Amino acid sequence: MTTDIQLQQAISDSVSQVTGQPFTIEHLKATSGGCINNAYVATGSNQRYFIKTNRYDALAMFQAESQALDEMAGTRTIRVPLPICSGQYNDQSWLVLEHLQLKRQGSQQQLGEQLAAMHRITCEKYGWFRENTIGSTPQINTYSDSWIDFFRDRRLAYQLSLAAKNGGGRKLQKSGVALIECIADFFEGYQPQASLLHGDLWGGNYAFLETDEPVIFDPALYYGDREADIAMTELFGGFSNSFRAAYENCWPLDSGYATRKHLYNSYHVLNHFNLFGGGYALQAENMINRLLSERNA
Repeated sequence: MTTDIQLQQAISDSVSQVTGQPFTIEHLKATSGGCINNAYVATGSNQRYFIKTNRYDALAMFQAESQALDEMAGTRTIRVPLPICSGQYNDQSWLVLEHLQLKRQGSQQQLGEQLAAMHRITCEKYGWFRENTIGSTPQINTYSDSWIDFFRDRRLAYQLSLAAKNGGGRKLQKSGVALIECIADFFEGYQPQASLLHGDLWGGNYAFLETDEPVIFDPALYYGDREADIAMTELFGGFSNSFRAAYENCWPLDSGYATRKHLYNSYHVLNHFNLFGGGYALQAENMINRLLSERNA
């Protein structure tokens, strides 16, 4: 993008049209933005924006992210970067977001409290009005009245079908099928609300403003069991004890969470296998076998 003056002009024109303020990219600096997109900080006309670019056919992914950020921002529970515009030019698509000056350290307590407040936003059904992505993997969000059916079919079964195509192995498939067949056993006496979820809440998808106020970004939004968000905060680390204590002080977790967190995280580990391969297949297999053994204990 740094050498494509026409692309920069197309983005500048789109920002100007949407904001009503003239904008021209004068300086573009590459920055970190995950492993999927190219990311830049664009400055000019006394304005600054965060820009993601990707393939031409990635526009739907950017549009879904924009709508997710708008939906989260509309709850007024936790800060997110506001979307500005998205579009396509030649062989690339883009998403322009509000630029926020972020840091890694801040109020973990406030993060827990505000996430709990966002989870209080609910829907009558599980899912979302459009499909989006988890990483670059399609995430199927077709609404369902049943959380068990939704998570079994739209999450686990879908990832297992991808894993079969990606060489996940017979043992993983056998264990996965066994888990799918008994998934209802993990929800006896537990009926989760359809809470507004970030959907991809690992340690790299939050930060803090200079005021220590938390910010979350890069959502894979849908409405589902809030335990799924909390489970992912444990999968790769990066969240403090004060975050968890503050969350549970606002809204305690059910006792069955200690087991179900492995169910929810198996979805993300399977997705990591489908995206990156390697040892994630064995990690997913071990996680599923642990669930099956706990169910039979």
